[in-house]
Amino acid sequence: MTSDTSDTDQTEPAGGHGEPFEEPEGLRELVEGARVVLWDFDGPVCRLFAGHAADRVAGELVDWLETLGLKELLTQEEQVHPDPQVLLGAVNRRRHRSDLVADFEERLTREELRAVPTAWPTEYAYPLIRTWSALGVGLAITTNNSPRAVNEYLEMRGLLDCFAPHIYGRTEALHLLKPDPYCLNRALSAMGVAPAEALMVGDTTSDLTAARRAGVPFLGYGHNERKAKILEEAGAETVVNSLEPVLRVLWEPAGPVADGA
Repeated sequence: MTSDTSDTDQTEPAGGHGEPFEEPEGLRELVEGARVVLWDFDGPVCRLFAGHAADRVAGELVDWLETLGLKELLTQEEQVHPDPQVLLGAVNRRRHRSDLVADFEERLTREELRAVPTAWPTEYAYPLIRTWSALGVGLAITTNNSPRAVNEYLEMRGLLDCFAPHIYGRTEALHLLKPDPYCLNRALSAMGVAPAEALMVGDTTSDLTAARRAGVPFLGYGHNERKAKILEEAGAETVVNSLEPVLRVLWEPAGPVADGA
């Protein structure tokens, strides 16, 4: 469970204005230099499979392949992998541009759509999105999830106006999913900004790699120590375990850190 205050009710960082906090190194420079923010979806915006377990979805997709006599397309390790995106990538590599890949992707999309109503909002994501939008910073979604699921989630949560029409998700060209920078480059081109003027908020090494290849500064979000460590070991220079410090940077002017902070 999260704190007593739901994410949709959070209108300011915990503790309000005036309380000193330890600002992560490099965070202010990243945030203040961004004209556009590119958000990964599952993780920074919400936990898509919080109430519709991703490992169960992966298992059902493997079972479906087995009914077709095609389970052996996957390695033993892949057959028990908890991430359906990994399975999609594996099937695409071995049956590229086939009807099987199209059917697999559509099945995954339907599962993502089923997960939307029980997706869990990431703490502080909503007020951060709203604040950035109110400040005139352009926002886009750059994700490996289906854009249909992203649209449905954002509309359900009243956030679609902050992003639309800049939602760049999975297409039929599955080989262009992150870590390929394709979706980031689409967003940059459509929004008319140089890579250095943007910021990518992501929670995986594929997000980090895509940002590097696109030339976009990167802010890592690791909701627990394990995920944060993975990003740091991959070379992410600025990683936060909560979006609250990002919101504080937007709300509070730069100044000297108080003694003992």
